[in-house]
Amino acid sequence: MPWSFELLLAPFETSFFARALLGGALAACICAVAGAWVVARGMAFLGEALGHGMLPGVAIATIVGGSPLVGAAASAAAMAVGIGWLTRRARLRDDTAIGIAFVGMLALGVVIVSHSGSFATDATAILFGDVLAIREAELLALAIGLGATAALAALLHRPILALAFDERIATTLRLRPGIARVGLAALITIAVVASYQAVGTLLVVALLVAPPAAAAVWSRSIVGGMLGGAAIGSAAVAAGLIGSWHLGTAAGASIAIAAVLAFAASSALRALVDLRPRDGARFAAPTPTDGAPARASERSAA
Repeated sequence: MPWSFELLLAPFETSFFARALLGGALAACICAVAGAWVVARGMAFLGEALGHGMLPGVAIATIVGGSPLVGAAASAAAMAVGIGWLTRRARLRDDTAIGIAFVGMLALGVVIVSHSGSFATDATAILFGDVLAIREAELLALAIGLGATAALAALLHRPILALAFDERIATTLRLRPGIARVGLAALITIAVVASYQAVGTLLVVALLVAPPAAAAVWSRSIVGGMLGGAAIGSAAVAAGLIGSWHLGTAAGASIAIAAVLAFAASSALRALVDLRPRDGARFAAPTPTDGAPARASERSAA
């Protein structure tokens, strides 16, 4: 086998790296489904806020000996409901409501963490993830999350699509924009909760935004952005794990960097393609018509 293949495949000969690759790819696919809508609607701040908003639930679950995944889901769901309540009842703009809920949940999480004397290691895992510690049960949870995300996205595709263009149009077509808003928040919540184990709450936005944004540079449809984002995100997971193995860097952060670099490369390549002359462009310069010399001579004679 060539040395280059050994260089690429050597990390995945160990079982925990193979599980990390599978778990990271599942998380990338989940994030791509929700991330295509996040990119289309400019909702990256909501994904980041939900990622931080999971901290209180994860902290409480860890302290009482419960499942961190359940705690993360409960905390993120509570934050999503709070944002919806602030938007409807307090008549706040979406970004203002998200900012208030984000600060409140993050502060509550810090208070809970600081109240526990032996929480430093767990907090680090929550913030930065531990993709190399993924187990079979978590792979099953990721697979279920991917199925739920895909089903919800297919069910609410038309309402969310109408909402993305104009809420008034969605209302006129009786597509229930309120339900579409809740469904979109649920998609993002599932993606964030399912992915935090892989890359942590601080880095989950990288998988949620960068791969779908890299795909959106080339795709003109939401579905194309989802499929392209899943492929680019999975490739970023593999590249990040390989880089982590050979460079001795943190796996979650390496995956996030690979995702961001994939977006940068996709954008640069798109710019180069747009600058390249198209067929026949070199002949686009205006040329004098057959009658131009005759008209010139007539003007000279006059």
